[in-house]
Amino acid sequence: MKKLSIVVPCYNEQQNVRKFYLETQKYVQELLIAIEYVFIDDGSKDQTLSVLRDLAEQDTNVHYISFSRNFGKEAAILAGFQFASGDAVVLIDADLQHPPSLIPTMWRHFEEGYDQIIAKRNRIGEKFVRRKLTNLYYKWINKLVDVTVTDGVGDFRLLSRQALDALLKMTEYNRFSKGLFAWIGFHEKVIEYDNQIRVEGTSKWSFNSLLNYGIDGILSFNNKPLRIAIYSGMFITLFGFIYILLTLINYFIHGIDTPGYFTTISAIIVLGGIQLLFLGIIGEYIGRIYYETKRRPQYLIKEKSNKE
Repeated sequence: MKKLSIVVPCYNEQQNVRKFYLETQKYVQELLIAIEYVFIDDGSKDQTLSVLRDLAEQDTNVHYISFSRNFGKEAAILAGFQFASGDAVVLIDADLQHPPSLIPTMWRHFEEGYDQIIAKRNRIGEKFVRRKLTNLYYKWINKLVDVTVTDGVGDFRLLSRQALDALLKMTEYNRFSKGLFAWIGFHEKVIEYDNQIRVEGTSKWSFNSLLNYGIDGILSFNNKPLRIAIYSGMFITLFGFIYILLTLINYFIHGIDTPGYFTTISAIIVLGGIQLLFLGIIGEYIGRIYYETKRRPQYLIKEKSNKE
């Protein structure tokens, strides 16, 4: 019998985990295949772990992994993938914003031969400002990165064992799953669904978290920011030489003018800002190299359910 693993990262989801399990059970039972749940408790501070313990006692197909602290969603996704044993894996959030009703459709497309069945949501009901900023981000990130990242496509997807094994070969410490999913390729199928409202609790994604995640996406799959630094340096240097040449010509024609305060201050502020910006970009890349060379584990496990 074929087996489907359902990987569910959780952080402070005590109100949603059981509802998610019951809702998902309604749809996966019709598949007539073996089902395995792999919940990853990413260092939750509420009673998420207690709920997972209860579910594991009630259903032998439910397994959980609890981290020693919060390592972030990327680490939770990696752990779930490493522990999943199915012929295919569905990655889905516990807050029911990813509708479990799509899982049977995903499985049917998997049996048709697709390796990635990707759920793409529309943005109906999303706040206007956030929607516009998101559209702008995806527009620019696809001009910078070496892979194509589609607006509305997130982590919710089904991966075949072949696609999953390809992902697990990529062992970098700084992970950006959207980029990794796009990078491995394979035979893809996109299905669309309506934007869902969170059932309980609040989103764990603050503005700062989204901003940092966006920066990770830009830096993880290309070196174009470094190239921009080089080109900008060349342009500013050329502009500087032209300015010096024009100043010399003006000196020989008109003599010495009273030095301009505005020109001096503007040059200091603009050039200083550009230097700090690109020092920050270079520092980001160096920092990533630093973390990669440490070879620290992406997560530490405090507790896990019994699993053969």
